[in-house]
Amino acid sequence: MGPTILAIETSCDETAAGVVTGPRGVRSNVVATQFDVHAKYGGVVPELASRAHIENIDGVIQEALAAAGADRGRIDAIAVTCRPGLTGCLLIGITAAKSLALAWDKPLIGVNHIHAHATSAAIDLPADAPEPWPAIALVVSGGHTSLLMVRDPLDITTLGLTIDDAAGEAFDKVASILDLGCPGGPIVARIAEKGDPRKCDFPRTMLARDSLDFSFSGIKTAVLYHVHGPGKTSGGLSRLTAQDVADVCASFQACVVDVLVAKTMLAVEQTGVRTVVVGGGVAANRCLRDTLQTACEARGVRLILTPMRYCTDNGAMIAAQGCHLFRAGRLETLALEARATGEL
Repeated sequence: MGPTILAIETSCDETAAGVVTGPRGVRSNVVATQFDVHAKYGGVVPELASRAHIENIDGVIQEALAAAGADRGRIDAIAVTCRPGLTGCLLIGITAAKSLALAWDKPLIGVNHIHAHATSAAIDLPADAPEPWPAIALVVSGGHTSLLMVRDPLDITTLGLTIDDAAGEAFDKVASILDLGCPGGPIVARIAEKGDPRKCDFPRTMLARDSLDFSFSGIKTAVLYHVHGPGKTSGGLSRLTAQDVADVCASFQACVVDVLVAKTMLAVEQTGVRTVVVGGGVAANRCLRDTLQTACEARGVRLILTPMRYCTDNGAMIAAQGCHLFRAGRLETLALEARATGEL
């Protein structure tokens, strides 16, 4: 069946823990969100997120162990997100993981958050299903938008990154421009269902012809000026009807999705890899999932979408990736440090 891994995830604003036995054997997955903590600020406040992690982490870990029917004697190793993320938030999870590893005399595994998202599409595959690798992985979330080559879970290289705003960050900023509240992504997607995606002519930034990098700052600015007027940052929202807002949301979403899909298909073309996997919080977006499905079917490319419950930050994906690292003997010492950025 494989080793049993307890994992802790605190890279941003979700306090999460999960237990897996083998990379496809999820036994528990517990997530404490912080929406109420950050909603009035229009985004994540790092200091408040760190404090909330301190308050939540013990209970989340205990709940994950109880749901899995596991205790220290049944855990083979402790995995934890160590990069990238908000430094203060990462430190809370790493400190908890080190404490458990020391107290329980268990190996410690440091997990790259982006790599865990990149391999999360395989979590729910049947035990007898073939591995999806090699695959092009699109990881798209509030803090990251990346294309990666996953030759296998231990051999992952970056093909493209966002050079400014991540896609999820752009969703949140558009929600703020339109005064829609938090979390921005799901709200914009819901309102977009009532809008016309062709109503507003927003730019689709593709960068250089063969580039696999992303840029979403232009679309954010285009929405801002569409709402308030060229060069203005306020005063226009009151003139918009509910249908106008829906049209802006739909047009913005279509723009972002078009770029994400086009870049992913370009990566397929450049590499010759015939499987695409998608993870990250924005991977739960229905428009993105449907558009990718259509594009992949048209090209005869296999598409594996991360199940909705594993799209946002969670412990199960960290534990699953940790399982691969544990099997390969890629362990850490108690000197493991948090890294906000760094090589993906």
